[in-house]
Amino acid sequence: MQQDTTDAIAAAFFEELAEVGYGRLSIEAVARRAGAGKAAVYRRWPSKLAMTAELTSAVAVAAIDVPDTGTLHGDIEGYLKNGHAALVHSLAAKIIPDLLAETFRNPELAEVLKNTVRDPRRVKATQIVQRAIRRGELGRDVDIDMCLDFLAGPLYWRITVIQTPTGADYFTRLTERIIAAMKA
Repeated sequence: MQQDTTDAIAAAFFEELAEVGYGRLSIEAVARRAGAGKAAVYRRWPSKLAMTAELTSAVAVAAIDVPDTGTLHGDIEGYLKNGHAALVHSLAAKIIPDLLAETFRNPELAEVLKNTVRDPRRVKATQIVQRAIRRGELGRDVDIDMCLDFLAGPLYWRITVIQTPTGADYFTRLTERIIAAMKA
């Protein structure tokens, strides 16, 4: 029963966040949407910020899969396809741009999301680069931070910022360009 309530609150949180954005999100509205009392929410999270940090990080970090296909090309292409699936999800497509915009207005939220979403996602993605170094596909002197930017930036830009669909061979072509940039 308690897990059902937690799940209902989490679902209500994401639906409410997608509908009204972080700035207008309220514990009361989340509780109402979940069919729970405010006390049930506050027992789990002491604030809107804490709820946002825990729930978004749980989903965002889990959504980044770093497949080990045995090749850098396969790993990156799989990573991009998984990232695409996460970015085009109906709720994520509304929530991600809103949270990003809100971080420019709310330094506390920016810091929390940096620590709970961005940093753990980059740690996971680092595995792709480190495996490629061990296999000899990338040099030991490769700039890992820059490689991570290459992995995340182009797909995010295309899907979230300019909102352009991908074609049939997009992931293969993008993978080839990312590998070329990593090796440059």
